[in-house]
Amino acid sequence: MDALFVPLASAIGASVDQIKLISCLLIACPLGSLFIRIPASQPNLKHLFNLLVSVFFFIPVLNLSWGFVQLLGSVLGTYYIAANVKGSNMPWIVFAFVMGHLTVNHVIRAFYNLSYETFEVTGPQMVLTMKLTTFAWNVWDGRTAPENLDKWQLQKRVTKYPTLLEFLGYSFYFPGVLVGPYLDYASYISLIDESLFEGKRSPSSTRSIPDGRKRVAYRKMLTGLVFLGIFVVLSPSFYYAIVITPWFMTQGFLHRMVYFQLSGFIERSKYYAIWTLTEGASILTGLGFTGYGPSGESTWEGAANVKVLEIELPSNFKVLLDSWNINTNIWLRECIYKRVTPKGKKPGFRSSMLTFATSAFWHGIATGYYLTFFFGGFITTAGRLCRANLRPFVLPPPGAPTTITKRIYDLTGTFVSILILNYVAAPFMLLNFTDSIEAWRRLHWYGFWMIGSTLAFFWLGGSTFLKALQKKEGKVAEKAVTPESHVMPPPLDDMAEELKELQHRMKE
Repeated sequence: MDALFVPLASAIGASVDQIKLISCLLIACPLGSLFIRIPASQPNLKHLFNLLVSVFFFIPVLNLSWGFVQLLGSVLGTYYIAANVKGSNMPWIVFAFVMGHLTVNHVIRAFYNLSYETFEVTGPQMVLTMKLTTFAWNVWDGRTAPENLDKWQLQKRVTKYPTLLEFLGYSFYFPGVLVGPYLDYASYISLIDESLFEGKRSPSSTRSIPDGRKRVAYRKMLTGLVFLGIFVVLSPSFYYAIVITPWFMTQGFLHRMVYFQLSGFIERSKYYAIWTLTEGASILTGLGFTGYGPSGESTWEGAANVKVLEIELPSNFKVLLDSWNINTNIWLRECIYKRVTPKGKKPGFRSSMLTFATSAFWHGIATGYYLTFFFGGFITTAGRLCRANLRPFVLPPPGAPTTITKRIYDLTGTFVSILILNYVAAPFMLLNFTDSIEAWRRLHWYGFWMIGSTLAFFWLGGSTFLKALQKKEGKVAEKAVTPESHVMPPPLDDMAEELKELQHRMKE
């Protein structure tokens, strides 16, 4: 089928693999409309539909026959382990099996120095890794007494082991098989039997499937195509790697800064494109239904993997993180962060660092990933200190309108978050250590100066002074909330407390 894609790739100036991927995502939209027409009384036909479409994507379109065989091996291995290993280590055995397989393929990709223009098995395998490890934990929760589970675990637990066809349909759910969204088994089954829509039917509708699905889905598709157009047209001129070209250093510092920020948005637009396209296809199958809005219109927010405005115009860095790769954040929280925490204990340093390590290995072995994640730990700490020490001074009294001071604070947070986002994300895209450090050097290390000076101020007496001032003026800091997403390392102030506690225990 390459003959269909080569001319288009040449005309657009993109790689053949990129054209194939986008074509699959676009084809998934009309196929989603076919999928939802299969009656709930024919669940096996729905599972088979998912499997056959995925086979079509992987083999004749993407030429990834061996890649599909590898994914199938992970699926069958997980199915066997989860069914036959009854001990509490079962989810960790599945985790080691699928994550180990993924890491091997990351190493192979790095060995052959494959660029991101080459689409191969690691992308779909990353999505599948989340699905399979989540399934293993859901099965284990199904074997656990309900009183020992939290709300999410109760909702997602698997008490009836699926047939092989059901599990294959889940594993190869076609709208998300290539780039996500990942979904848990309970959500998949509720989509198949249409129980997802029960109790949420519009009073004015007699259909089991809510109205408005196509309107939202095709709007998502159009949005994805707009972001794709932005990337195709502007990415040859705006990209992170331009920072390490000779031309970049011929520009003035202010010009370099502005150009760099624009490059960050253009780089992210390709992720916005593929995630929004696949969200639209998922909605067409019925996934993502979340009820009805104030005006009675159906809402479809459950399949979102990214919130663009909250990333490009965030009020602070935490809002930004919570809006990026949303489903991965959920996976890290529910299947790693909570699971490595001993029962009866609060998550701390050990839980956070194991979550960080999982996120890093899941992404790959490139040094740039680790530079981004480790610096992210300092960023989250600086953000937490600002919210705890500065934010109480600008918050209006309860019920009072927002003040100009509060608006200035929020605008400053947005501006700083954008600057820091692009700075910390550069190594994530440049990947190797040498280029990442050179890029930061050419930007005069501005991110380190911003975060370093903030931490120095708070750690060298600023926090004590501001807390005393809060008490004097009757300002109350907002109650700290345990972060829901843990893609970044833990805040360093929490780490310090954990280390002190550990040293105290060792002395005892």
